[in-house]
Amino acid sequence: MTETLDDMIRFDLNDRGIHDERVLEAFRRVDRKHFVPGLSREHAYNDRALTLTHGQTISQPYITALMTQALQLKGSERVLEIGTGSGFQTAILSCLAKEVYTVERVEFLATTAEDRLLDLGCKNIHFKLGDGSMGWPEQAPFDRIIITAACPRYPSGVEKQLADGGILVAPVGDPEEQDLVAVSIKNGKRTETPLGPCVFVKLIGHDGYTN
Repeated sequence: MTETLDDMIRFDLNDRGIHDERVLEAFRRVDRKHFVPGLSREHAYNDRALTLTHGQTISQPYITALMTQALQLKGSERVLEIGTGSGFQTAILSCLAKEVYTVERVEFLATTAEDRLLDLGCKNIHFKLGDGSMGWPEQAPFDRIIITAACPRYPSGVEKQLADGGILVAPVGDPEEQDLVAVSIKNGKRTETPLGPCVFVKLIGHDGYTN
C-alpha cells in the first residue's frame, strides 16, 4: 500500500512511465489529500480512484498523470477541462499551463472546487457551471482539451473548439470501460494515439450520455 507522496510519485507514476519532470513536479506541489473527503484521506496517496459526492470520483493518480503527460504542456497553453470534480486535475493543470478553463455540471462540486482552488492560491483558473459536453465555445479555441468523464463518442462540438496544433485527451467507449485516447490536430490532419484502457464516470449532457 502506498503511504507517502514520494512513494506515490516514484512507484505509481515514474516507474510506470510518467517521465515528464514538469508533471512530476506538479504532483509534488499539489497535495492530493486536500482534494479527497476526510474519511478517505488515509488513502490519498494510494493509486486508486476515490469516491466523491453526487456519484463522482477523483481519478487514480496514475491516470491523472498519464492524461496530463499526454497533453504535452509547455506552459503557454490555454486548456479546457471538462469535469472539474474535486479540482485535483484542475490544480495540476494550473501548474503547467498559462490558463485553465474548467466546466462542471454539478453545482456543489463546482463551488466547492472553486473555493478550494482559490484557497490554495490558484489564480489562472476560470470556472463555469454547465454542460461540459458542449465545451466552452465563448472562450475557444483552446490549445489543449482534457475530458475527465467517459464519452460515448468524441463530442464533436468540443473537438471543434481545439486549435490547430492542439491535443485533446478523452476516455471514449462504453459506460463499463473506455479507451483513453489522445487526439492531435495539425494542419487539419487528425491523429489518434491510444493510451490504454480506463474506467471513468459518464459524461452527462447534450453530447454525452443522457443519464
